[in-house]
Amino acid sequence: MRVLLVEDDPEIAAVLRAGLSEHDMLVVRAGTYRDGLARALDGGFDLMLLDVMLPGGSGFDLCRELRGRGVGTPILMLTARDTVDDRVAGLDVGADDYLTKPFALRELLARMRALARRGARPAWETVRVADLEVDLAAHRVRRADTPIELTAKEFALLEFFVRHRDQVVDRAAITAQVWDENHDPFTNVLEVLVRRLRRKIDDGYEPKLIHTLRGAGYRFGV
Repeated sequence: MRVLLVEDDPEIAAVLRAGLSEHDMLVVRAGTYRDGLARALDGGFDLMLLDVMLPGGSGFDLCRELRGRGVGTPILMLTARDTVDDRVAGLDVGADDYLTKPFALRELLARMRALARRGARPAWETVRVADLEVDLAAHRVRRADTPIELTAKEFALLEFFVRHRDQVVDRAAITAQVWDENHDPFTNVLEVLVRRLRRKIDDGYEPKLIHTLRGAGYRFGV
């Protein structure tokens, strides 16, 4: 499960990331309202955890803005505020659940799994670029009607590319989404992954879809 954690306290964020990572969850952290909004709009998350108190705005306002922009990803609010009015406020702005700090990791995991099972999917489940077809919900890929098997990381990279098709994306943006913001963008791991993906979806097909722009990054599209 890929999770966006919007939490300004680095110690709390580190504890949550460590705990969730032990359960095969990839956690991407944002520390401010603006950063959380930008990362959420990039997409690719199965669930979002929003703290209520954030630099630059509240988690309530962030949730309201995301829902207003059509983001349907399940949202779980995390807060130390435990009044009925606060819980109602969170649900009224579009949150799917509300958990009060401090909480047990087991309870957080259970709520996250429940939300992921019933959570909304993007409005566009299947993306087509030329003769490539990517089913984002089922993680199925076909090119020229031929099924293509991808690893989890290859699919994560392809999903990032199709969500940003026809845009120039740099190494840092890709690694922050496919790995997390602590991954070193200057290693050659990304190039290796791009080469593997190219072999599977571009070799033997026309037009080529993955384009390397020297000094700038990559562009995906015709």
